[in-house]
Amino acid sequence: KPVDYKHLYQLAAQAKMASAQIQLKIKKTEQISKISKEQMLLKQHRQVWWQEHKRLTETRCCVTFLGVLESFMFHPEQKLSKERDTYQTNTLVPVWQLKEDLKFQLAEMQRSLSKESLGKPSINSIEVLQQVAFPCQFKFIERVNVVQSGVLSSISSPQALVNSSEEKNGVFLAIPPELLCLECPYPELKALVISEYQELSSGVWARLQEVDQQLEALSSDWKEEDQWVFQTVINQYPSDLQRRRTLYLDMLQRYLPHKSRHELVAQEKAQAAVHSIRSQRRALLLSWAQQSRAFVLRAVAAAAEASAAHEAQVLLADSRQKQLQICAELKAKVWSHYFPALFPSISQQFPAFPHALFPSISQQLPTIPNIPQYFPTFPSNFPAFSQQFPAFPSVVSQRFPCPGRVQFRRALLEQRLLQKKELELLQARQEQEKEKRLEALRQQVAIVARVDPARAVADTVASRARMGIGANEELELQQPLFKLHTYSEEQVISDPRLRVELALREAGLHKTPYAREVLSKLPPPKLPRRDMESTAFKL
Repeated sequence: KPVDYKHLYQLAAQAKMASAQIQLKIKKTEQISKISKEQMLLKQHRQVWWQEHKRLTETRCCVTFLGVLESFMFHPEQKLSKERDTYQTNTLVPVWQLKEDLKFQLAEMQRSLSKESLGKPSINSIEVLQQVAFPCQFKFIERVNVVQSGVLSSISSPQALVNSSEEKNGVFLAIPPELLCLECPYPELKALVISEYQELSSGVWARLQEVDQQLEALSSDWKEEDQWVFQTVINQYPSDLQRRRTLYLDMLQRYLPHKSRHELVAQEKAQAAVHSIRSQRRALLLSWAQQSRAFVLRAVAAAAEASAAHEAQVLLADSRQKQLQICAELKAKVWSHYFPALFPSISQQFPAFPHALFPSISQQLPTIPNIPQYFPTFPSNFPAFSQQFPAFPSVVSQRFPCPGRVQFRRALLEQRLLQKKELELLQARQEQEKEKRLEALRQQVAIVARVDPARAVADTVASRARMGIGANEELELQQPLFKLHTYSEEQVISDPRLRVELALREAGLHKTPYAREVLSKLPPPKLPRRDMESTAFKL
C-alpha cells in the first residue's frame, strides 16, 4: 500500500501544534500559580509589616510632638550658649582684665624700683581684688554646678547598668567579702571554705570560657548592617505565625539580594546555635549566682555553728575547771580538819602533813560539821611528798581496815552475784520453754507433702482446660428455646424450583437471562394465597 506522506506530515504538524498548545497552557498555569503565590506572599508580608508600620508611625508622631514641644519650651542649646556668654562676660572677662592689669602694674613697679628709691608706696593686691566687682558670679556658679550634677547623673546611670551587665574575671575569681570577713574560731575551717569557693568559681569560669569560645567560633563574617537586617526581619515575624520560615526567608531574599538562599539558611542555623549557646550562658550565670549565694549562706551557717560549738566547749572547760577547783578545795578542807582525828599518830609525827599535800589551802579554815569520815586518795604530787616524808608509807601500812566491815561487804557482794546468776538461769529456762511451745505449734500447722514426680511434671487442671484436653463431649445437642413451625427438609428438597436452581448453579448458568426466565416460569408445589402472591416478576 503506498504511503501518504502528506497526510503523515499533516498529522505530525497537528501533533506538534497540540503539544505546543499544551506547553503554552502549562507555562501559563505555572506563571499564574507563580503570580498567585507571589501575591499571597505579599499579602501575608503586608499583614505582618502593617503592625510595624503602625508602631513606627505612632513613634514618629510621638517623637515629632516631643521635638516640637522641646523646641517650643526649652531651647537647651540656645539657653546654654546664652548662659555661657553671660558667664564669660560677667566673670571671666573681669578676671582676664585683672590679670593683665596686675602684669602691667608689676612691670611698672619693677621699673620704678630700679630707678627710684624704695620709699615709694607699694600696691596692696588684696585691696585691688576687693575693688574688682564680679556681678552674678556666685549665682552662675551655683547654676552651673546644678546642671553639671544632673548631666553626670544622667550619664552615669546607663553606664552603671552597662558595667553591671559585663562579666569580668574578677567577678568569678574574687572571694566575696562575706567569706573574707567570716568570724570563725578555727582558721583551718575558714581556709577550707575559701579554697572550696575558689575551686567552684574556677570550674564555673572554665565553663564560661568554653561557652565564649563557642560563641567566637560561631561568629559570622557578615557585615554588621547585614546582620542587623537579618535579625530585624526574623524578629518581625511572630513565632506562632503559619509558614513563618517561608515568609522571612522570602523577605530576606528581597532585602539581601546579594546573599544566596544557602547563605541565608547557613546564617539562620548559626543564629539558632548562637541563641542556644547564649541561653546556656545565661543559665550558667544564673546558676552560678544561685550557687555562690547558697555557698556563702552555708559557709556563714557553718561558721556560726563552729562558733557556737567553740563557745560551748570554752564554757564547759571553764565550768569543769571550776568544779575541779571546788572539789580540790573541799578535799583539802576535809583532809586538814579530820586528819588529826583519823590518824593521831601520823599527825603527831608529821604535823605539816595536810599543808604539805595542799599548800594552797590556808591553815585557818572554818569547821565543817556533819562531814563523813573517809580516807582520800593521794594527789598527783605524791613522789615529791614521799621525798619530804619518807617514813609516811610505813606508818600508814600499820593501820588496817575494819575486818567486820570487810566481811559484811564481801557477803553482800556474793549475795548480789548469786541473785544475778539465779536471774540469768530463770531467763534461760523461760526461753527454752518458749522455744518448745513454738516448735509444738510449728509441728501442728506443718504441711506434709508426699513425693509424687509424675504429678510434678503433669499438666495442671487449668492448662488441660485451656488446651481442651479431657473435656467431656456434650452428648446432647443444644436445643433451641422454642420450636419453629416451618417447612421440613423433605418439603424443601421436593420443591422443583430448588432442584432447577441447583442444576443451573452446577452448570454455571444461574446468573444468565436464561436462568432468570426459566426460574420465573416454574410454579411452586402449592399455589400461594391471593394475598400472598408475589408480584416481583410481573413488573
